[in-house]
Amino acid sequence: MQAVILAAGRGKRMKHLTNSQPKPMLQVNGLPILEYKIRILPKTIEEIIFIIGYCGEHIMNHFGKSFEGRPIRYVFQTRLNGTGGAVHLAKSLIKDRFLVMMGDDLYHKRDVKSMLKYDLAVLAKEDDNPSNFGVLKTNRRGYLIDIVEKPKQPKERLVNTAMYVLNKKFFNYELVPIGNGEYGLPQTLAVMAAEHPVKVVKATFWHPITSSGDLEKAEEIIHKLY
Repeated sequence: MQAVILAAGRGKRMKHLTNSQPKPMLQVNGLPILEYKIRILPKTIEEIIFIIGYCGEHIMNHFGKSFEGRPIRYVFQTRLNGTGGAVHLAKSLIKDRFLVMMGDDLYHKRDVKSMLKYDLAVLAKEDDNPSNFGVLKTNRRGYLIDIVEKPKQPKERLVNTAMYVLNKKFFNYELVPIGNGEYGLPQTLAVMAAEHPVKVVKATFWHPITSSGDLEKAEEIIHKLY
């Protein structure tokens, strides 16, 4: 199985911290964020595909052609056209089922294993401010019905953590445009869910890093990943 890690963006909200390096390479207790992501992957993940862009050479120079026994491939996203566009760049390299992770979010090792039990899945976490995220609607069996991006008055509290298990059937669906020339992975997955069951797995841990404050907080809680 393969893991596709989206790491093409700069992370403008980090301001000067990303003047010369991509956000996923910012350090938490002396290690790049991306290293923590790789270290929580189970052995069933045999290859990593990085989607890189801004200062991508930093990622390539650090990880090389393999890291801790796993071969690594790189795909450049020269036009930032959303998460859907990013995943499609890896289409020719994908063999079957694959894991998708954001390069700047921290997840728990146990949650990754839980995700891999399903053919198609999305990781979700209850949040007190769901209107800041994509909110997931599920049926009684816990399968995806829809994803509503930043609703003003959401009834549900389950939000999208942007980790997915997909398969090659995903590429049969036309990418859903979300504005500004971008195409959304979750929005496309919601369309796919009408024909293929997508399990919504509840996370035990999720720490998105969107600001310097989140980075500082990560140093305090990084031990919770394992």
